[in-house]
Amino acid sequence: MIQLLGLMLSSALMTAILLVPFIDFLYRIKLRRNNQITKDMFNKRTPLFDKYNSWKVGTPFGGGLLIIVVVVIWTSWSYGIFNVKINPWEVFVIFFSFISFGILGFYDDLKKLAPPGKEKFFGLRFRYKFIIQWILALIIATVFYTQLHYNFIFVHGAGLLFLGVLFIPFAAFVIVSFVNAFNITDGLDGLATGLLIICLLSFLAISSVQLDQPLGIFIAVLIGCSAAFLYFNIYKARLWLGDVGSLSLGAALAVTGLLTGKVFALIIIGGVFVIEVGSSMIQLLSKKYLGRKILPAAPLHLYLLKRGWEEPKIVMRAWIIGFLLAVLGVFIALI
Repeated sequence: MIQLLGLMLSSALMTAILLVPFIDFLYRIKLRRNNQITKDMFNKRTPLFDKYNSWKVGTPFGGGLLIIVVVVIWTSWSYGIFNVKINPWEVFVIFFSFISFGILGFYDDLKKLAPPGKEKFFGLRFRYKFIIQWILALIIATVFYTQLHYNFIFVHGAGLLFLGVLFIPFAAFVIVSFVNAFNITDGLDGLATGLLIICLLSFLAISSVQLDQPLGIFIAVLIGCSAAFLYFNIYKARLWLGDVGSLSLGAALAVTGLLTGKVFALIIIGGVFVIEVGSSMIQLLSKKYLGRKILPAAPLHLYLLKRGWEEPKIVMRAWIIGFLLAVLGVFIALI
């Protein structure tokens, strides 16, 4: 545990040192949404979002790129320096999910920089992004099944439930769901990253009990990097994750839950993410099949903005709810 705390602090310090010049670099290369591009896109597609977030135009995105680089390097170094006995397929699952979804998100971010008229859609078209997410998730789930021999989920009160080959589509569904849940939740300054840290602290406790040192090291390093990023991401943010960050971190959270075998605990620990994506799904399905919106606005944080809640209030209260759900999830996972 002392090693994990040291890694948490050292990764936070390293990320904090790099973030200031990294933010300046993003401003210099103009890796931010142009005012007119963003307004044109939002006014056509998401007028309500634009109403409450137009003042954020010009803030650079891509903070997730630095997190990925630092986490991968620091975790790899830690495995060597502490002479950790690792299963190469477990490390593959951790790094492949983290990096591959990050690459997908980075490409989507770059697509959003296209001048008006050059791109019909704001970023990568969702159907293509969704298909690629499923391909990546199925690769990861197949490695879980064939190389790590995961074919079960733990259900509290019922023990292990063996799924056989059905574990592959189940695990892929979990990954895709949390990737999009994180992406949807990352709509207010500090909201998604703060919730992520709470979730990761919960799984750090679970992985420590399970004596999974490789996973514990990855989680500890990711917590430190995310905490340093959050310092610059809280209201009013100087830097955003971008899709490069939200997709990679969502995948990392899902894979962490799968590796610990606590998928149902993951649903509770990441309950705010589940609520956010659930509200969006209800809205989409109601528009498609009922021809009208059930909710005044979605996801939930956008509805609360419409109700007049201030952004910091929404974020702080979401963190509190996330903390309580995390305590409940850990309690259920360990009893």
